[in-house]
Amino acid sequence: MKKSLLSNATPQPQTASETDRRGADRYRTVWRIAKVKRDGDVGLWRVRNMSDNGMMLAADVPIAVGEKLEIALSDAVAVRGKVVWSEGGRCGVAFDEEVDVADVLKRLAAEQRASGYRQPRLPVHTSAQAVTDEGTSEIELVDLSQSGAGFVHDGHLEVGKELDLVLASGIRRKAIVRWSRGTRGGLWLTQPLDRADLESIHRFQN
Repeated sequence: MKKSLLSNATPQPQTASETDRRGADRYRTVWRIAKVKRDGDVGLWRVRNMSDNGMMLAADVPIAVGEKLEIALSDAVAVRGKVVWSEGGRCGVAFDEEVDVADVLKRLAAEQRASGYRQPRLPVHTSAQAVTDEGTSEIELVDLSQSGAGFVHDGHLEVGKELDLVLASGIRRKAIVRWSRGTRGGLWLTQPLDRADLESIHRFQN
């Protein structure tokens, strides 16, 4: 029988029968970012490992046992579960429904190889400043990742324009306009945001 919950305890030596019984629930090491939704918040957290029945996540925000999470590994692949342990910036999540982890990882790998792939982004609606040689203008950010941002502007920021992006919190990063169509555009952050900056949407609320 497969184990239904993750545990943060140190693994103990297993007998042959226990090893056979646990064989189908092996944990796969996974290093990727997931968009995690919970009651009143959303953030980008790190996935440490994953099995058919659960996963370990890492984030430097308070996480309570019993919290229900929706975890988007990509735009097309998501799972739901409940926090069963939380300690030292990590937590274990038991899935509501069992998944085929091998199939999930195969799908994620195929998506990542496809053209147009981008990492999960944090949906935000916050004001920011674009500082160029010509001056400073106000823009609105609509999404963020460590190395990218979607924004709304008045159309004056052209592709290839270098600028300093200044967030409402005072964070400042070098960036280049990667694309611009009408009043929408995308930035490539040549100075990536810190991972911890994206773990809660509350950090970007004006």
